[in-house]
Amino acid sequence: MGRRMLVGMTGTALACALLVGCSGDDADVTGRWLAEQQDGGVTVIDYRDDGSFTAFEGPSRESLEQVDDGTYSLDGARLTFETDAYCREHGGERATYAVNVEADALTYAVQGADPCGARAGLLDGVTYTRQSEQPSSPAPATSAVGPAVTGGGPGGGIPWWNERVFYEVFVRSFADSDGDGIGDLRGLIDRLDHLNDGDPSTDADLGVTGLWLMPVTQSPSYHGYDATDYFTVEEDYGTNADFKALMEAAHARGINVIVDLMLNHTSRDHPWFTESASGPDSPKRDWYVWSDTDPVQTTEWGSPAWHRWGEEYYLGLFWSGMPDLNLRTPAVTEQLYDVARFWLGDLGADGLRLDAVRHLVEDGAVFEGTPETHAWLAAWDDHLDSVDPQALTVGEVWDETSEVVPYVADDEVDIAFEFTVAEGILSSVATATPRPFDEALTTALAAYPAGQFAPFLTNHDQNRVMSRLGDDLEGARLAATALLTLPGVPFVYYGEEIGMTGAKPDELIRTPMQWSSGAGAGFTTGTPWQAPNPDPGSVNVAAQTDDPASLLSHYRRLIRARADHPALRTGDLREVEVSCPDVYGYLRTQPGDQGGPADSVLVLLNFATVAQRGCAVDLAASAVPAGVHAVTDLATDAEAAPLTVADGSIAGYVPVDSLAPRQGLVLAVATD
Repeated sequence: MGRRMLVGMTGTALACALLVGCSGDDADVTGRWLAEQQDGGVTVIDYRDDGSFTAFEGPSRESLEQVDDGTYSLDGARLTFETDAYCREHGGERATYAVNVEADALTYAVQGADPCGARAGLLDGVTYTRQSEQPSSPAPATSAVGPAVTGGGPGGGIPWWNERVFYEVFVRSFADSDGDGIGDLRGLIDRLDHLNDGDPSTDADLGVTGLWLMPVTQSPSYHGYDATDYFTVEEDYGTNADFKALMEAAHARGINVIVDLMLNHTSRDHPWFTESASGPDSPKRDWYVWSDTDPVQTTEWGSPAWHRWGEEYYLGLFWSGMPDLNLRTPAVTEQLYDVARFWLGDLGADGLRLDAVRHLVEDGAVFEGTPETHAWLAAWDDHLDSVDPQALTVGEVWDETSEVVPYVADDEVDIAFEFTVAEGILSSVATATPRPFDEALTTALAAYPAGQFAPFLTNHDQNRVMSRLGDDLEGARLAATALLTLPGVPFVYYGEEIGMTGAKPDELIRTPMQWSSGAGAGFTTGTPWQAPNPDPGSVNVAAQTDDPASLLSHYRRLIRARADHPALRTGDLREVEVSCPDVYGYLRTQPGDQGGPADSVLVLLNFATVAQRGCAVDLAASAVPAGVHAVTDLATDAEAAPLTVADGSIAGYVPVDSLAPRQGLVLAVATD
């Protein structure tokens, strides 16, 4: 079929067309509609209530790809396409159709002519069949600082996740609503305004537009990475209804939510394992990996991979309490497909963070990155596309960039965490030299599909940034500046924005969020499940929220700058030459819409512990138009030196007289 235009419209209520009957109240067409085209392909139309539309195509309903988006208006039975990303480049955006809805059938009739012939070919006289009575996943409302979801496609759209900044939350440690000392979903809802209050006129929220929830399913462990029930929210956190309430509250603020999912293993207490372990004749015997003898294999961490159960042994790569599922068994795969359908469909999550995906299917003593693992994930991704083509999957592949890229490039996950870039940022800050960051970033940009990776600093398995950097506040600022000006989809670990410390064991890097000073740190009115770290009294939200010099304020400014400047979200990155060897720089540029001015941001990072003076920037070719351009520091709103560009080249540009130790400059270049 090729990547032709497909039209999809969103809206919970299109007026019921009166061409063939169906009179009275407006018709409710919420959900997806499908038509089989003459060439055998499939068109899917997804309706929401915000006046936008999204479209998908594929050779079958199991293999759909988002290809178009835009906006529409409705006047009775007349539906007008106001904007259309594909048709903008292929004949014209505006066209009007009469629409007719009868039961589960929707038919279009072009009024006059459609200047976009591809759209007319897919709509005019074609009947679409309703695929679901359930509402489709809502596009988040425009947030305080972030744009609404945008779709990918040949009209120049991009995946919605590239418009987002995600925030990793350990629910147990974030906010306790009932005083039992354990964080819960209602507590998280109560604290959403810290993350994003949904009001574009305010700047007291962090401004994140995505949440990653560490496991929230039933588990016997405090961390939740060993599920005993994939279909029920952990009772310490609340109920399935509480999760739905969280989704509603988050979407109202423009926040997407993804949840952690463990595909490799369950808890040893899971009923599946109990049944499997009951004997060789168990119907679920092959749901896990068993051996009559001890294979005597060790993991890459040096621990035993096999664990004794009576006279037999089972595979448990991470530890004895987490037996590995046997993903070669079709019934196991189908059960995990049901889990995905439940979280994406029934509970409405916007995506999944997939834990430990390089370990899914072993091959003898090889436990990571096997061909069967890649094949299983590719099929898994196809299944998710059939459930929700817009759902995001983020893969945890803790490895070098070259080993991570195939998971993304081969369409097994949408994006993957970039551990090498994370280490490069922190190593450059710690060693006061840009080389580690430069090498890691250069490798990543050359390897991944454009923007399809997830940079971060640390996560729940690593010592926190401030502990890594020895309480170097300016170093933490610099690391944040690097992170939030990079391409890709950045993730921030909870508490990172206020400089919380924490070093292993794991419980001490997952301590309660510090909302205020004093007992309980504002996290609970009771006794916290884990004592907060003994950080200084200034390391909490209350102490930093009104301080413009605080780390929290720095994160807020960076996230707001990213939201305000498409160059920082989705623009090209070109490394610039800087005359000061300890300063690393790059220019981010995003072309303007429909011939409008480009958005350009120059980033300079002084990794040195001493000031750098007279640093000159050179770039042989850029997308910045010729002329003299005003330049503004996005952190302070101060004017930097104007930038002169001749035929796209930048030569000897010195934006400021001096860069302070550990200072990062984020400079907006006015090109209009």
